[in-house]
Amino acid sequence: MSFIEDIYIMKKGSLEYARNAFKIESECINELLAQFDEDEFSKAVELLKNAPKIAASGCGHSGIMCRHFAHLMCCIDRPARFISPAEAVHGATGYLEKGDVMLFASRGGKTKELLPILDICKAKGVHIISVTENTASPLAVAADAVLKMHINRETDKYNCQGTTSSTVFAVIFHALQAALIEETDYKNEQFALVHPGGAVGERLNHNKEN
Repeated sequence: MSFIEDIYIMKKGSLEYARNAFKIESECINELLAQFDEDEFSKAVELLKNAPKIAASGCGHSGIMCRHFAHLMCCIDRPARFISPAEAVHGATGYLEKGDVMLFASRGGKTKELLPILDICKAKGVHIISVTENTASPLAVAADAVLKMHINRETDKYNCQGTTSSTVFAVIFHALQAALIEETDYKNEQFALVHPGGAVGERLNHNKEN
């Protein structure tokens, strides 16, 4: 048997787990929408709209999604950066000034690496947005706006990997960007200026020329 034929021999349950990943995450997004809190979301959008600068911090998968969030903000001309929890307590929070916004991403809302950053932000007058499943957690209680996550389960059989939770973070961040585009009257021509690269940049700037 050739190697090519070999790689198609999978364990009996492997494809079932793969298909279930689509089902689990799509169901979770629908359930998240049903629990959408317009008031808290509106507070978060208003804070981001008026913030001179935006930062985001989280650990592990949450931190990876915070990098995505910061990029989404930059794509609509909202100055933003990811602040590593390790660097935050070694001077990186000097980026933040009174009136700026720090977004924390933590499913449990009590990630110990984030709590010292929370204290720094409160002392500096930085507004806090927390994205968490635990609204009674330290990060939620201290926040100016709380965006509640909902996770039915992670997609792996042990319900441990940050899979569905990463998707939930992404959807919440996408929703924030979509709302901010409307609230700030952001134009595609502005995006064309900061995104001249790749197929998207070529299409945007070609349309502008025509």
